Amino acid sequence: MKAAISTEGDFVSAHFGRCPVFTIVDIENGKVENKESVANPGHQPGNIPQFLHQKGVTCIICGGMGARAAGFFKEFGIKTIVGANGKIDEVIEKFAKGSLESGESLCNPGAGKGYGIEKSQCDHPDEKDCE
Repeated sequence: MKAAISTEGDFVSAHFGRCPVFTIVDIENGKVENKESVANPGHQPGNIPQFLHQKGVTCIICGGMGARAAGFFKEFGIKTIVGANGKIDEVIEKFAKGSLESGESLCNPGAGKGYGIEKSQCDHPDEKDCE
């Protein structure tokens, strides 16, 4: 299985569409066979699901996404896991073991910052690094 994780630094990004990079991992028999980072191609409706589909991704892991984005991923047959947080390597380990579960989205649609669209700050007042 090939999964893409919205990534900011060493952590899962709460805003899948506005993360700077995606960490893409190939998992075979519960083990990581390959791990790479790819730049976010830009946040425009349907762009990221198509981009990740072309890379062979079958699952997207992120902090959050809106219903419209989830619909685009579904059209490409890509499973969505939202509500993920923490360090990338810890999330990969849980995913490889089959213990990573989807939860509630951690962001509001349109609330993220930058990366692919003109937006310099997010709409989450509790996030200190948004400015």
